[in-house]
Amino acid sequence: MSAVAALVVAAALAGCGTTTYFAGRTLPPSGLANRVLIAIQNPGPSNPGALAIVDAFYDIRFKYNSSNTGAAFVVSGFSGALPMTIQNMPVELFGAVYSSGGGGSVSLISYGAEKTTGSVTGLNGSSSSVFMTRNQNFVFAANQASHVLTVVNRSNGSSFPLSLPGVYRVSVNPGGSAALVFVQNSNYVYYPQQLTGAQSISYSGGPNNWPLGAVDCEPQIAPGWCLFQALDPASTSQIPVPLTFDRPIKAVWSADGGTAYVLNCGPECGGNTASVSPLPVAPLIFLLGKQSGTLPSNTALASSTLAIPGGASNALVDSSTLYVVGQQSMPDGFWGGQLTIVNLPTGSATAMTESGQVSISDGAPEAVSRMILADDDTLWIGMTRCTNGERANNNLSYGCLTMVNTATIATDLAKQTSLSNAVTLLPYNGDATGIAAVTGLHKVYTAEGGQVYIYSTVDGSSIDNQYVTVTGTAYDVAYMDALSDGDNTVY
Repeated sequence: MSAVAALVVAAALAGCGTTTYFAGRTLPPSGLANRVLIAIQNPGPSNPGALAIVDAFYDIRFKYNSSNTGAAFVVSGFSGALPMTIQNMPVELFGAVYSSGGGGSVSLISYGAEKTTGSVTGLNGSSSSVFMTRNQNFVFAANQASHVLTVVNRSNGSSFPLSLPGVYRVSVNPGGSAALVFVQNSNYVYYPQQLTGAQSISYSGGPNNWPLGAVDCEPQIAPGWCLFQALDPASTSQIPVPLTFDRPIKAVWSADGGTAYVLNCGPECGGNTASVSPLPVAPLIFLLGKQSGTLPSNTALASSTLAIPGGASNALVDSSTLYVVGQQSMPDGFWGGQLTIVNLPTGSATAMTESGQVSISDGAPEAVSRMILADDDTLWIGMTRCTNGERANNNLSYGCLTMVNTATIATDLAKQTSLSNAVTLLPYNGDATGIAAVTGLHKVYTAEGGQVYIYSTVDGSSIDNQYVTVTGTAYDVAYMDALSDGDNTVY
């Protein structure tokens, strides 16, 4: 029996006494085998946040075979204020929810027990970007107001605030071994590394003892971590020569884990040219003693960087294809959403080639976007602030959610025909702040304009959502029972 079929059968048997479902997972207290988690802000006058669970098989808030149709399922013990993002790790039966209220917090969620198991300590105020490694050992948070990158090592309870004025984004690879850090309105990239005992002694005492490229090492009396600027190794000068980018905003990672694709936001972020720059991951690894090789020189980086005319503020890797999302400046001064398809190399990074570009939902420069792959060869893209874009300002039909048929795109590229028939622009329901791919059931759940919606991945049609709507503001959604951690909204 296929894994997808097993999930569907498990859902059908949930009321017949079975206690396990896919991969031997034990049925949770709710008894549901296909759960979508919803992050809700202000669900009540005295409640700033909640995590609701709905049955994504029947699209209801309660158990299908229960007589108590008013009973709703929630994550017990959750106390986060204004939950914003769900980092979904279904293989580990675990989730990490970031809440922006009350100074910022990260709550740890047990999917098996449907309850919180604690929170991350050691953060320095609210975070503009935060990620936890899948083994739950490390948390990296860009604390823009505090001007620090916070590294939390949960294996020993330590926390390191590394100073970096303007820091606002952090990207962590799926393997949990490398992180890249970005500063707003900057053309440079940074990365943290853990120090050995010998390095801690050698680098102690302040900046005069730090190695080339280090911008901060903490604590200075005996540092445990340093934050480095990505430098040009071809330089022999003692004056650091940084690698230069064009308003880098985030990084996504190759399927084999060996390459970080840095997204240069370009004009959207006040720069010149949007592009993608590949960096080898090996020199960037933060784990002790695991680093190898060197970064490319500025000359090599320039030769392997691929210009993206449509903008590059978010991206998703699917095998040998990179889907890049951005906003392109239009002749009338407004911004139009664009999706660019990039063929990734099997070897040399210089082989990256752009193969097509298609119009998608608009947004404002640097507008937050969401991306996820779903059933039926579909890619779903959610934008915010789409009312500020080209379509809305020219009285054209617009929406914040786009469904892209990747199989149709591949066929059209091969035939060298227009890609426009591969794109479905969904009606406007407000900012699209969350998307969950309910794989095997041919549907996606979304959070748009503060409410929950459901769509078919077959044709983009709406599915009745009356029994999953929430009180309060739905901000993010995640499929708790996905087959893999890849079922995760890119944010």
